[in-house]
Amino acid sequence: MPSQKEIRSRISSTISTQQITKAMKLVSATKLKKASDAIVRMRPYALKLQGIMANLQDSIDDDRLAVYFKPREVKKVLLVVITSDRGLCGAFNSNVIKRTRTLIHEKYSNHSDNVTLLCIGKKGAEFLKRLKYNVDSRYMLHFAGLDAAKAFEVGDYVLDVFRKGEYDQIELVYNQFKNAATQILSNEVILPIVPQKITVSANKQKQMLNDYIFEPGKVEILQDLIPRSIKTQVYRAMLDSLASEHGARMVAMDKATENAGDLLFNLKLQYNQARQAAITREISEIVGGVAALEG
Repeated sequence: MPSQKEIRSRISSTISTQQITKAMKLVSATKLKKASDAIVRMRPYALKLQGIMANLQDSIDDDRLAVYFKPREVKKVLLVVITSDRGLCGAFNSNVIKRTRTLIHEKYSNHSDNVTLLCIGKKGAEFLKRLKYNVDSRYMLHFAGLDAAKAFEVGDYVLDVFRKGEYDQIELVYNQFKNAATQILSNEVILPIVPQKITVSANKQKQMLNDYIFEPGKVEILQDLIPRSIKTQVYRAMLDSLASEHGARMVAMDKATENAGDLLFNLKLQYNQARQAAITREISEIVGGVAALEG
């Protein structure tokens, strides 16, 4: 059994750790509120953009838009991998890394040597570099102080390399925010664009199209709308990841605080047992000494 001094040291260390995890939980809860509000405000805008594109998709046969929609033979792939800059957030980062590796070795197994990982977030970039994957870390630090300008910079790069033909397919890998306790691991192809299926009837679709007046024209609108939609998808994925990170860290720190409480209970029980054993031993020694003197 450890000595009383060792147990007291462990109790003191555990109390300090518990205070830290409790403080981190409160900080994450505060940041989560701001991040979740941002993604909740962003989603209606992203959905509206997708709805407009669905209404205009009959113009995608135009040669000026074919670069975004025409399927290519997949030889070179860009995976945009979004993780966090810090740890202590449970399986948040490891889940994204596992999904990325699964995509490389299963979905793109025939082209695994031609898969580039555009990593946003230090944790994913550093870990995947150690595993000797082809990592592009130019936007690794863009997750810190996230805003629309940083996200659109990533979106502009993605659009540029796709239009130039440097990559045949571009896919996002990230955590989608559902609530504080739940993150949905997601991967979605953003380029080339797959035309959306409109589920409404033909009459309803015609009525929806009649509600729009196009100036200067549908093709010209799509030429501006498609890049805006792609950049918005990237921004939405980054906001989802940011909110998911704070939610995952809040839950992880809450669990760590709870575990520290359980550990403290056991350590105090162990300390009392050691103390009681020491007192009993001392009493036995005293009684034995008195008996020896009387003898």
